Amino acid sequence: MIMSEVTNVAAIFGEDVFNDKVMQERLPKKVYKELKKTILEGKALDPTIADVIAEAMKNWAVEKGATHYTHIFQPLTGVTAEKHDSFITAPREDGTVLMEFSGKELIQGEPDASSFPSGGLRATFEARGYTAWDCTSPAYVRKDAAGAILCIPTAFCSYTGEALDKKTPLLRSMQAINEQSLRLLRLFGNTTSKKVTPSVGPEQEYFLVDKQKYLKRKDLIFTGRTLFGAMPPKGQELDDHYFGTIRQRIAAFMKDVNEELWKLGVTAKTQHNEVAPAQHELAAIYSEANIAVDHNQMIMKTLKKVACQHGLQCLLHEKPFAGVNGSGKHNNWSITTDDGINLLDPGKTPHENIQFLLVLTCILKAVDEHADLLRESAADVGNDHRLGANEAPPAIISIFLGDQLEDVIEQLVNTGSATHSKTGDKLSTGVKTLPEFSRDATDRNRTSPFAFTGNKFEFRMVGSRDSIASPNIVLNTIVAEAFSDACDELEKAEDFDTCVHDLIKKYATEHQRIIFNGNGYSEEWVEEAERRGLPNLKSMVDAIPALVTDKSIKMFGKFGVYSEVELQARAEIQYETYAKAINIEAKTMIDIAGKQIIPAVIGYTKSLADTINAVTAAGGKAKVQVELLEQVSDLLEEAKAALGKLIEADKAADSVEEGEKLARYFHDEVVPVMAELRAPVDKLEMIVDKEVWPMPSYGDLLFEV
Repeated sequence: MIMSEVTNVAAIFGEDVFNDKVMQERLPKKVYKELKKTILEGKALDPTIADVIAEAMKNWAVEKGATHYTHIFQPLTGVTAEKHDSFITAPREDGTVLMEFSGKELIQGEPDASSFPSGGLRATFEARGYTAWDCTSPAYVRKDAAGAILCIPTAFCSYTGEALDKKTPLLRSMQAINEQSLRLLRLFGNTTSKKVTPSVGPEQEYFLVDKQKYLKRKDLIFTGRTLFGAMPPKGQELDDHYFGTIRQRIAAFMKDVNEELWKLGVTAKTQHNEVAPAQHELAAIYSEANIAVDHNQMIMKTLKKVACQHGLQCLLHEKPFAGVNGSGKHNNWSITTDDGINLLDPGKTPHENIQFLLVLTCILKAVDEHADLLRESAADVGNDHRLGANEAPPAIISIFLGDQLEDVIEQLVNTGSATHSKTGDKLSTGVKTLPEFSRDATDRNRTSPFAFTGNKFEFRMVGSRDSIASPNIVLNTIVAEAFSDACDELEKAEDFDTCVHDLIKKYATEHQRIIFNGNGYSEEWVEEAERRGLPNLKSMVDAIPALVTDKSIKMFGKFGVYSEVELQARAEIQYETYAKAINIEAKTMIDIAGKQIIPAVIGYTKSLADTINAVTAAGGKAKVQVELLEQVSDLLEEAKAALGKLIEADKAADSVEEGEKLARYFHDEVVPVMAELRAPVDKLEMIVDKEVWPMPSYGDLLFEV
């Protein structure tokens, strides 16, 4: 095998990004300083410098081979959207053309707002919408089959000003937590930090299957998951795929993914095989929340693009295969100052770190009071198959603190003060040639949806294909509210030390119920959570109402993150998304079962009947063939009856009122009938001749990559 060229990561990293280094080289000093003020201090961009920035950006992009530019934004579809415009302006008299890009074109675009989900914010005839440059997230040149495109990250709003995207509320939530965090820091005597930013490090799980096999599965093509499929003889039970040796075809794919991402300034760091066969993971280093969101969208797009180049298909659905682990996206969240202080760093003696204890108990308060909203932020049609299924966190929100911090909280609750913190010790392996390890003061808990892991919280509930914007909007805002409440008390206190001590104890005591360090997969925890009064929202449909409760509307309104109208719109879009997704799945099942599976099984029964007749005519015994024919015929009859029920159930949806009622109808009536159809079909797959079965099996998809 010929080894590929060694990649010089340092040399290529960020080479296609209009980053700080490029801006310093290409912008006049005064313009560069003004732009940096906007980026770092959140000041409004001076429109007089926009033309200068646009010209420099255009020249740089053209040198990279760019012919077009696009305002790339994140509508409420969950994926990115873009419209490409060339740099060509009006032709000259001599037949040549000018290549121009103005400050106005950089700052503002005007895509059609009527064809994106708006939840009633926009009527079909009301088309105008605007994209606005987010200068805090760097522009970049993306190279693909369309050539080189200058991509400008933007926010997207309607003509009347409502946010029609995921980035605008994210930026609003970042402003909220910055303001409230600075209030808190000033109370503790910090006068030097000027900005507090939520930092996010997402982990991305995904499946890779052979492209040709994928194209033979209508369910994968139309819905992203397999609607039928029997388990192969081997699944993930040996745990041999997790962290196992990466196959050469997959390794080549990963190498190309890394190189593309590094050129775009994405800090792709970790890659490995995940638990399920054909499942893998990629993780990036922490970055500011809005950049992390942009980068994660770029990661998902790059995974899909590079997979095609390698004859593969990347599956980002949360549960593409029944019976093996689905895919999630762990959202690692922390808050840090511009001068490097992590507000979630407990230090070596957390019991003495009063500022940390206040931050921690504020987060306990935030998550406890808004557990339903945090659950909703991870609600997705595919995630319903994954949450609570012994492969992902349960649908019940709880916080894992670990032994050290749980002990500190118990001291605060029981005695009113904490006098000590548990510490780690040395871990000996018993092998003299191996060094002793420093053991952490706390273990990890993979069954917890919201776990403290040293100096950050890991929200493990997010679905693999979802934008991470929604959970971070919620996290930023609920913590901002908790900080605001605490600051309101502390700012009017006559004795700060006593007040902060009392507040920490109060929050710890009132919200201790949200702490759970045990096995989140157990039935005992479900019962215990119910006793504690914690919400258990098992499906997306159950979770959506959390968006429009009085407390959510009040909180988001207070910090200007969402208006009531925007929240109502998002709830409507969520209901509509669920209903449409299940409707597509139901129609796909009807199509596959009616046109492929049942005809194939009928053909197989004819073959069996012909065999029985031939064997019997020859004087032989056909007992086995007869039993097999009866078994297949019974399952075929069961499948046909279930197919009829599904057709009727899906048709009946036409008469159900749109919105919540329609979503609940699909959840309560259609989804169970889909399961009824799948059961006999999966049994038939285990009996019918493989050569007759009309689509690749799980074994073909998961193990032949």
